[in-house]
Amino acid sequence: MTPNSSTNDVADSPGPVTTDNVAAAPEAEAPPIRATAWDIARTFNEISLSSFGGGLSAWSREMVVARRKWMNDAEFLSAMTICRILPGANQVNLAVFVGTKLNGLRGAGAALAGLIAMPTLLLVGIAALYAAFQHSHVVQHVLDGFAAAAVAMTLQMVWKTGRTTLTSIVPIILFALTFALNGILRWPLWWTLAVTAPLGIGWAWRRAHRKAAVKSAGAAS
Repeated sequence: MTPNSSTNDVADSPGPVTTDNVAAAPEAEAPPIRATAWDIARTFNEISLSSFGGGLSAWSREMVVARRKWMNDAEFLSAMTICRILPGANQVNLAVFVGTKLNGLRGAGAALAGLIAMPTLLLVGIAALYAAFQHSHVVQHVLDGFAAAAVAMTLQMVWKTGRTTLTSIVPIILFALTFALNGILRWPLWWTLAVTAPLGIGWAWRRAHRKAAVKSAGAAS
């Protein structure tokens, strides 16, 4: 090896690898969550059979978010919002939404079957018993107890999701405004959405734009 070749080798070497001369690797996207049709049907069957007196939204959140981890709280609330806006029963819409997200049309059919099959069979038998004993005070007290438990579960869902989503002043204001318009003033849903939806979309767009600007500035530096 000649001195000149050694010098050329040193000059051609790329030098030490530092964060200044290596571009940041793009963040890998998380793979979409999938579930079998059997798991989807079994989960929604458990939701429907556990929701005596109501409280389906609370049980849906408990199973889909907390236990199965098929969605996070933000995704679940977005799904609930879409399902409440669309025509039809909210929980049927939600079952179809979640099933489609997890396993396409097969998942949607499995979720729908799991949600309504067993409750339909039970309802036929319970309706016959209720027709015979509907005037019994014991039956009325039992139904009142189921309804109270459903209200408690709904409040628990509001508390758990609120802790993770109402983390700044704007979501809190939108929450309070929606509650006041729809819950207190009894505005129709479409009127409430006409006021709150543009505000929420505008705030979300500005937040996403701000995050993108901060990320671009960090990459440039």
